[in-house]
Amino acid sequence: MQRKWFVVNAEGKTLGRLATKVATLLRGKNKARFTAHNDVGDFVVVINAAKVKVSGKKAETKVYFHYTGYPGGATYVNYKELLGKKPEAVIEHAIKGMLPKNRLGARLFTKLKVYPGPDHPHAAQKPIAIEEI
Repeated sequence: MQRKWFVVNAEGKTLGRLATKVATLLRGKNKARFTAHNDVGDFVVVINAAKVKVSGKKAETKVYFHYTGYPGGATYVNYKELLGKKPEAVIEHAIKGMLPKNRLGARLFTKLKVYPGPDHPHAAQKPIAIEEI
């Protein structure tokens, strides 16, 4: 089975709508041969992750939470701070939440490649540009 590579430009796109389309491609739900327990999805490269947008006041109010498991190990990071430090983490977090919470979801997540700028090292795979997102 030959897997395809898709490239998605996140510049000016809304975070949630972009994440749903990318999760659909990763999962393979756009294919006629989709089965929920198999990996039939394709590879997806997301470029310009630093230029993704959110609606409303989410840029100021959205907070990402992480707990290390130790007492006092809770960390909170604002959307703007995370977008400034590591913009690919914002998109990865949104897409990972839309994948299955099992071994299949972990395997699907490895087929996602996110880059903060317009350059990516996957030109040899001849990715197909997706514009209708």
